[in-house]
Amino acid sequence: MSQRINYSAVLFDLDGTLIDSERLSIAAGQAAFAALGHAVEQTFLHQLIGKDRNSGDAILRAQLPNLDLDALDHHWTIEARRLHTAGIDLKPGALALLNDLAAREIPCGIVTSSQSISAQEKISLTGLDKYFSTVVTVNCVTRAKPAPDAYLLAAQRLEVDPTACLVFEDSDTGAQAAHTAGMRVVQVPDLLPTAGHHAHHVAPSLLAGARAAGFN
Repeated sequence: MSQRINYSAVLFDLDGTLIDSERLSIAAGQAAFAALGHAVEQTFLHQLIGKDRNSGDAILRAQLPNLDLDALDHHWTIEARRLHTAGIDLKPGALALLNDLAAREIPCGIVTSSQSISAQEKISLTGLDKYFSTVVTVNCVTRAKPAPDAYLLAAQRLEVDPTACLVFEDSDTGAQAAHTAGMRVVQVPDLLPTAGHHAHHVAPSLLAGARAAGFN
């Protein structure tokens, strides 16, 4: 990558963007539903990608009004923790990009719809702690993605103008949040395709997205 610098900070979504955890979450969700006597397809759970827990619960409550959401969350959390402990892969190019940004001394942050405990667990398990100056979780804001609040808070913490931030996201929900915050958005789709309505660049990988955003 060249020395062309256009950004005061780079912000990353966590699940499905930096770490390959969405597949694990889907598998954990299927196991949780099975524990409650429900067999669901992966595609049923895809509608929850990029959503915070409250939004996800609202979707499930509308479709399965008799579902015990607390019991589902209990089983889901236990199975997800088991799968995470067994190992979470980083997305291709994640370390190379993070090391390059560190060498350039560009501050980085994570902005995630995960709960704080879960997010910190995944960040620790994957060894990403040292790369990030701030981590904004869904617990840090009143309005979750697609509202811009979490991204604006990350910019505030890093003391940078939101319009000087570059964001990497995988979901439409997250891309919308970053775009609404006035940031430049690179969307790298994970499990779901995107039309890219809220992205300045849609790329097949983090490194390809970085090049598209000016890091040539």
